[in-house]
Amino acid sequence: MGEASGGGGVLNAWTPILLLLAVALAGLAVLYGVSTWLAPARSAVDADPFSGGRAPEQHAFSRFHVRWYPITMIFLAFDMEMLFMYPWVKVVPEIGVAAVVEMFLFLGILFAGVLYAWREGAFRWT
Repeated sequence: MGEASGGGGVLNAWTPILLLLAVALAGLAVLYGVSTWLAPARSAVDADPFSGGRAPEQHAFSRFHVRWYPITMIFLAFDMEMLFMYPWVKVVPEIGVAAVVEMFLFLGILFAGVLYAWREGAFRWT
């Protein structure tokens, strides 16, 4: 009965997935190798004046202060809001009240995130 019902069916079911995984990993290895081979030699960066002509106050590769990250997260929240509101405007006439309720739920979640950031002091600079 095992031969007639296709014994080894589990292995045959996983073969395309394993093949795809092998191809993806091989492609990743090839791309990484080519980028390493073609990359220019790294050297120290000179701190010359830029754009406005003033000397930079810090090195170009310096780290940002931790207080910038909550502001970045708030920016991304509002950016996502705009990303969803533009198509929403187009479908509101077709869908109706359900679209309005869904958008206000979405805005409520974003507003809760902003309130959390405010409570954690993301808007305080001292």
